[in-house]
Amino acid sequence: MSGISKNTMDEMFMKAETLIEALPYIRDFNNKVVVVKYGGSAMVDKQLEESMMKDVALLKLVGMKPVIVHGGGKEISKWVKLSGKEAKFVEGLRVTDAETMEIAEMVLGKVNKHLVAMIEGLGVKAAGISGKDGMTIKVDKKIVNGQDIGYVGDVKEVNPELIETLLENDFVPVIAPIGLDENYNTYNINADDAACAVAEALHAEKLAFMTDIEGVCKDPNDKSTLISVLTRQGAYQMIESGYIGGGMLPKLRNCIAAVENGVNRVHILDGRKEHCLLLEFFTKKGIGTAIIDDEALYPHEKNK
Repeated sequence: MSGISKNTMDEMFMKAETLIEALPYIRDFNNKVVVVKYGGSAMVDKQLEESMMKDVALLKLVGMKPVIVHGGGKEISKWVKLSGKEAKFVEGLRVTDAETMEIAEMVLGKVNKHLVAMIEGLGVKAAGISGKDGMTIKVDKKIVNGQDIGYVGDVKEVNPELIETLLENDFVPVIAPIGLDENYNTYNINADDAACAVAEALHAEKLAFMTDIEGVCKDPNDKSTLISVLTRQGAYQMIESGYIGGGMLPKLRNCIAAVENGVNRVHILDGRKEHCLLLEFFTKKGIGTAIIDDEALYPHEKNK
């Protein structure tokens, strides 16, 4: 019987080193709530989707409490087009009439149960809900620059009771961004806004946004200028200096608001990379941008 080759031994050693590097993070995050906003390319690529659900399952199995808030914009647009309607957007928000709202709810429900089935298939309990269940997400009608864009909700309040009940009973909650107003009308909610509000209501340790970019860069056209850790004050300064624009601007403002409202750390991650959650959460350098309260560190980081 031949011995183990040097290459195999080196590979095994590297795996062991990776596990050791993850140990302090696993300890610090044990029993902590982590909210993941799932969307973008990671939702439409089967391999990336499987990678993401495996990451979520692993977070659960090492003692964390993951919560998923998912989008479904591309799939909604597909079904709106198939219905003969034309998708319209105002400042990135879908104009949602009654018929479009029905389509959105149908599509988000389908996506929701698909994700639940994937997580269950990995041996982890999951339960899918929308913000309508248990009046979890209450909304007001969102008005954009004085314009009524239909059944688009502005989150007014999150009641975490149902989500916390699922977490206490060992489920991964999977939440579709749909809410009710005070008259029990159904509204579509921007998934980023919903994820922020849920994370704040749960006092989450972490909030992670899956995006189609590397993270926050000093120069958006130069990936080598990626900022690994950005303080709340630093994020404000980047916005005020005009470095941040386009779709990143509302996302970064959401990140700042989440940190100001009790979320310990917010991550902007490239969902096009497999296992981006694990690489960001459990390695020293990470692969995206973490936004933290000014100079806030975890216990194992303070000892460095």
